[in-house]
Amino acid sequence: MKRLSLKLTLILLVVGTALAVPGSGIARNANAGAAPEKTVVGFISDNHCGLKHMKGMGDDKACTLMCVKHGKFVLADRDHKRVYRLDKTGQEKAREFAGQKVKVTGRVVGRMIRVTAIEAAA
Repeated sequence: MKRLSLKLTLILLVVGTALAVPGSGIARNANAGAAPEKTVVGFISDNHCGLKHMKGMGDDKACTLMCVKHGKFVLADRDHKRVYRLDKTGQEKAREFAGQKVKVTGRVVGRMIRVTAIEAAA
């Protein structure tokens, strides 16, 4: 009985170690393939209007601030006809640039930007 218990413990120890080693390698390499920072130029808009604001809503800033009450800020890259969602940090920083042309720096993951900085574009 003791012998069986010892074998079972040894097997569990070996299997547990084998499973833990590759897992730790994956965790270490998770950020190795992370997208490099990139700067994207566009306009701070809202997810309702996207690339083009509706007529009769005032200027771009007024429309963006009105629509974002029930939505989120986005970066509208009109040159490439793409709309990027902004992460939580981007949402906080975008308000002061509503309707303006900006440079957004961060990691682009699909259609989402993990924002590190927003500044006015020339």
